[in-house]
Amino acid sequence: MKKKKRKLNSRGKLIIFLFSLIICSITTYKIFNIYNRDKTKETKKETKIKINKIVHPKEESLSIVMVGDNLIHDKIYNEAKTKDSYDFTKMYSLIKEKVKKYDLAYYNQETILGGSEIGLSSYPAFNSPYEVGDAMIDAGFNLISLATNHTLDRGEKAIINSRNYWNKQKDVLAVGSYSSEEEKKEIHILTKNNITYTLLNYTYGTNGIAVPQGKEYLVNIWPVTGTNPDTDKPYQDYKKKIKEDINKVRDKVDVLMVAMHWGTEYEYEPNKYQKDMAEYLSNLGVNIIIGTHPHVIQPITWINNTLVIYSLGNLISAHEVKNLGNRIGLMSSVKIIKKDNKIELESQKNELLYTYYTNDYKDFLIIPFSELNEEYLNNYKSIYEEYKSIVKKIDKEIEVVPIQ
Repeated sequence: MKKKKRKLNSRGKLIIFLFSLIICSITTYKIFNIYNRDKTKETKKETKIKINKIVHPKEESLSIVMVGDNLIHDKIYNEAKTKDSYDFTKMYSLIKEKVKKYDLAYYNQETILGGSEIGLSSYPAFNSPYEVGDAMIDAGFNLISLATNHTLDRGEKAIINSRNYWNKQKDVLAVGSYSSEEEKKEIHILTKNNITYTLLNYTYGTNGIAVPQGKEYLVNIWPVTGTNPDTDKPYQDYKKKIKEDINKVRDKVDVLMVAMHWGTEYEYEPNKYQKDMAEYLSNLGVNIIIGTHPHVIQPITWINNTLVIYSLGNLISAHEVKNLGNRIGLMSSVKIIKKDNKIELESQKNELLYTYYTNDYKDFLIIPFSELNEEYLNNYKSIYEEYKSIVKKIDKEIEVVPIQ
């Protein structure tokens, strides 16, 4: 009996061993599968987490609209006269709705706002009431150039009055003419939609009126000093000066705009001086060049990545010699995109404007061509095509369409 029991124990041990081996194998296989399954889940989870952590470049944008010379002849401020003041708001009412849609809105204040207290005046030595500025701000404008050939028309007093007026305006940047050297040296950097920007402004001259010695801050001048911009030494010296101005701000802002009061009056094409300066400013990294002064529109183009508007023409005026070109201006817009701290300009559009008034200089009103009819301007459709071709003369891709 003992012998038989021993045999049973050996066989039992073998069975137990084999059974244990099977159990271990199954357990190991299950553990391995569970581990791999969990590992796979973990890997997928990690992958998912990594995908979620991908940060797409943030895109910011800023919109700007630009119009030309606000040239306030006596016929305009006489029309705006009220019992105790002046009211110009109706004249700008048809463009106000368009302008208000933009983050930034630029115009050139051709005539100095010296105020009524020193006496209003018209051509050839202008002075305009403060209410002109009130109407423009009411219409949504917040970027203003002050350096024009008429800045010194009424002397230092008018400039001081002008600066006192503009310095009181909230969220408005007015540049190009100053009341002191300290004020001129101030760097004005504004921010909108996480995009920083500034505006510089220069004029070719001041109609032969000398800037008081030691008071060059009264108006920023970059003059035509000779017949050949390539060889004329004073002209080259001014190039160095403007380069210094640009270098002070170029690395501090995302967008740098320069308003240039330049060109030949009543000429529809840019002259050599304009082309030379536009190339120079583009090479210095200026994003947008805004041209005024010719009193008529000139072409728009791109130099490298710089938008160049050679002349926006008049916004409003009442010239003694009636010239259709003086009454047709341009409203230009562009979208500024900031992505990866780089600036791109896109969706550049342009719309023609017409300054309407009666034969006896009444009922002044700035009308977009998209809202014109024969009552306001005969043959306006053919006139539109004529001036549209001027805007597109250099670059056929430039768009002339109604601006919404």
